[in-house]
Amino acid sequence: MVRIRLSRGGRKKHPVYRIVVMDSRSPRESKYIDYIGTYDPILKTGNINIEKAKEWLTKGAQPTERALKILKQFGLEEQTAKVE
Repeated sequence: MVRIRLSRGGRKKHPVYRIVVMDSRSPRESKYIDYIGTYDPILKTGNINIEKAKEWLTKGAQPTERALKILKQFGLEEQTAKVE
């Protein structure tokens, strides 16, 4: 199953997450299929390629709980409502 999930980056005690599309059986830091954007939980900022996210959601990729919250925060509510 293909999932939209977070991959950790950044430095010690200041994580920065990449929002990526990857196989659900893969470890967190392994290779990903596609890169969608970034999210900084401390500053509550990020940038997401909305077109890529919509494309993967229509292809059937399932976001994780945390990725779903971040996608809704950046304005993908109409697409994510179909997934739930």
